[in-house]
Amino acid sequence: MAHALERHLALVGSMGAGKSTLGPLIAERLGRPFVSVDAVVEERSGTSVSDLFETRGEASFRELEEEAAADVLSRRPLAVVELGGGALASERTRTLLAELALIVHIEIEPDEAWGRVSGTGRPLARDPQAFRALYDERLTLYEAADASARDLDGVLLAAAGIRFAPHDDARGDALVADGRVAELHAVPTSLFAGAKTAAEAERLWRSLQLDRGSTLVALGGGTTTDVVGFVAATYMRGIDWIAVPSTLVGQVDAAIGGKVGIDLPEGKNLVGAFHWPTATVIDTTLLDTLPGEELQNGLAEVVKTGLLAGEPLWELETVEQVRRCAAFKAAVCLRDPYEGAERAHLNLGHTFAHALEAASGYRVPHGHAVALGLLAALRVSGLDDDARIVEDVLEAPPVAVDRDAAWAALQRDKKARGGEIHLVVLDAPGKPRLASDVEPERIREALDALIA
Repeated sequence: MAHALERHLALVGSMGAGKSTLGPLIAERLGRPFVSVDAVVEERSGTSVSDLFETRGEASFRELEEEAAADVLSRRPLAVVELGGGALASERTRTLLAELALIVHIEIEPDEAWGRVSGTGRPLARDPQAFRALYDERLTLYEAADASARDLDGVLLAAAGIRFAPHDDARGDALVADGRVAELHAVPTSLFAGAKTAAEAERLWRSLQLDRGSTLVALGGGTTTDVVGFVAATYMRGIDWIAVPSTLVGQVDAAIGGKVGIDLPEGKNLVGAFHWPTATVIDTTLLDTLPGEELQNGLAEVVKTGLLAGEPLWELETVEQVRRCAAFKAAVCLRDPYEGAERAHLNLGHTFAHALEAASGYRVPHGHAVALGLLAALRVSGLDDDARIVEDVLEAPPVAVDRDAAWAALQRDKKARGGEIHLVVLDAPGKPRLASDVEPERIREALDALIA
């Protein structure tokens, strides 16, 4: 398992790497407590780490550190755990970490680390030459880490098993690819994915020759990762899979968080599962061959994420858009992996979008529908100025669909409860909530405004 969904997230690295600064921020984003092993040692001993070194020596401190780490890792709820620079020297600690935590190495250059810790009074940071020797010595310990990162977003991505790498770094026992992507990028495979239908899922189930220990790789857009992820979730009651999204929609949204499924004639994603990929490999060079229309489809999801985050992420360059959006969604999904609460906020605009898609027989592109859905959600939220920004960025004209069919589809939305329509609205950019008190007439008016 290459993510922290059901494990502690452990931060390791050199003195001065920023673990104690990043740790609380990461914990807040993941909705987990932050625990410093050094702080546990100090609480139990009644004295500071520096005083422990001075009065009882490093060996005594390491014993206390090992016991504290074992206690913290045995606790629930799952936490973000900060370990001292030398904690991995303990074989017992390394074994427990491998079993109970995803380990992320916070990287830093030695000169920068020394600049941060020199003069702070830390017992192992009093001489630059000795510090550098210790830094080099401990690098081998950090090879036990599952991933490396340098900043907040990097840790969030690692926690969700997301890494930026060439697409052919994703290795498994079988590869299912979108045919056009395989052709464009000379990807050898005999299995190709089609539509998100029960018939397509059955075709893939019957084509696979895998055992329960196998890993299935999905290369393609959101349709491909959705259907292949669903096949992986159900084949032999569940096998591992790796998502390799090839579209902007996939890289910023669809392939992140483990929601997989297929469509029915009655609506999108009505049959599915939560089945997290063991890894998500993002290769932004795959976007180089993406048609402009598909990039525009993905931009709608970027704008949605920016509205949820309260930041104009759509103004960034594409690679940074992908990184920031993927990190944002990763954090939301780790906080609420099975959509019991706030993960539903990621459906901002999608209640309207899915209705338009269904009413069109799925001829309206998903990104176009999402762009229109965002406009409706913002108007219902009373954020007309933000709606005008979205209009300028996404330039999505109204679509010609049957109004009654769209309204009927909207009322079948998965978030509906007891006949009540539930919508994601924004009190302000960055402040979403799920609302059930919006008058049906107002919702119908906003939907009608999207239809030519």
